[in-house]
Amino acid sequence: MNLRDQVGRALCGAGLIFALAVMPASWALSPTGTAQTRPAVASSKAGPMDINSATVDQLRTLPGIGDAYAKRIVAGRPYSSKNQLVTKGILPRGVYDKIQSRIIATHPKK
Repeated sequence: MNLRDQVGRALCGAGLIFALAVMPASWALSPTGTAQTRPAVASSKAGPMDINSATVDQLRTLPGIGDAYAKRIVAGRPYSSKNQLVTKGILPRGVYDKIQSRIIATHPKK
């Protein structure tokens, strides 16, 4: 392999690294190497999440909420206010403090 080929390969590799560095976070490479977009995870721009109607999977997108806490939230429904997550012992205060600005508790319809 001559110097020209070596330089060409190095530049090609550097270009790939640069391309990956500037690739939007919402893109992924498929197993075949083609770029594909992923669906976005629930965004806080959509508004606060209702703890009385959110699914376990939706609740798990909140910071500090894993599978166990999400299931406890669902099992403790309905909530008349979001702070009942703490007063009913569903979540510890520290976890609640991380998510309180991202959740609401709509009143159940009678």
